[in-house]
Amino acid sequence: MRLILIGNLLSDKQESMSRFAEMLQTGFQNSGYESEIWRPTSFLSIKAKSTLSGIGKWLGYIDKWILFPLLLRWRILNQGLNNPNVFFHICDHSNSPYLRHLPSGQTSITCHDVLAIRGALGHADAYCPPSSTGKFLQNWILTNLIRAEKIASVSALTLSQLNELAEIRSTQPKNWQVIHNGFNANFYPMSRIERNEILSKIGLKPDELFLLHVGSNLTRKNRKLLIDMVLALGDNWSGRICYAGHALDDDLKQYANSVGLNDRIISIVKPDHTTLIALYSACQSFIFPSLSEGFGWPVIEAQACGAPVIASNIEPLPEVSGETAFHADPFNPQEFAKAFLLLEDTVTKDNLIKQGYENCRRYEPSKMVKAYLNLFGVKNKEFVELS
Repeated sequence: MRLILIGNLLSDKQESMSRFAEMLQTGFQNSGYESEIWRPTSFLSIKAKSTLSGIGKWLGYIDKWILFPLLLRWRILNQGLNNPNVFFHICDHSNSPYLRHLPSGQTSITCHDVLAIRGALGHADAYCPPSSTGKFLQNWILTNLIRAEKIASVSALTLSQLNELAEIRSTQPKNWQVIHNGFNANFYPMSRIERNEILSKIGLKPDELFLLHVGSNLTRKNRKLLIDMVLALGDNWSGRICYAGHALDDDLKQYANSVGLNDRIISIVKPDHTTLIALYSACQSFIFPSLSEGFGWPVIEAQACGAPVIASNIEPLPEVSGETAFHADPFNPQEFAKAFLLLEDTVTKDNLIKQGYENCRRYEPSKMVKAYLNLFGVKNKEFVELS
């Protein structure tokens, strides 16, 4: 059995999708199967400064949507891959147009979310407003996606929303199922000495109290809630807010300044993996008040590092946490503040952390890889656990 994974154009810098593809490849290889990743080649866009904007974006489109499909068809024909001993898997649903160029009975795809698709269709709760070209692109992605015979959705919410979209298009779902993401990197509770040494280099004092948020500055990430949460806590808490990920936007900076919290905010832009583990391990609580998600990796990353998690009560976050986190209304900072104060009780906090560790066992990469092999119909070979 040969398993061919279809990845993303590297210059698009879809880092999480690259890690996902590489994790599947490693898992399949560790399980004794031949596996490789095919990615679009940067023919026209090779000298572009970026394929995310400007002329480079359009050159990237040509590489992805015109040249790569031709290359796919040539490889399949030239290597005689249209046979039941070869299986193709598209790792990112945004590449669903490739389904037209791969053998339908031998191909599956992962749907990580339908946020952009729903946003393009006018669903305000997706918090993904589309551009004019974005509307066309997302409609194209959906049209191809619902053609798939086998789809792995990363959460029950994503599968439910996909089914609703398919029903509107009068499409009958086939072998569509939920396969939760596994950890795409190693996360663990870092020792106090090690994390203090790392965090002291980025502006955090040893054992300093702080709340942590990890993510981008997109509206749906709801970063402002942490400031409102600290305002609601008032004199009950005097720690800092740490935002890790994208740099703070001007609106958030101005708001923090207007309410007198500017000096209690620290921004760690794109921390490396070791620093991220240190942040998760040291924070007093990880706060994740997202308004929409397809899965929500940071929830389980934080739990794996021993952080008590307070997250939005909007699905799929309760699904991902397995109800082993506190959940609150992301439009109500007072609810987040009340949940945080519950952590002052040591027994409550310790139990939440313990339950978080137990929840993380559901997301071992080996379990995810085994589920994908079952999706492909590969059940005969003994499964080898990932190291």
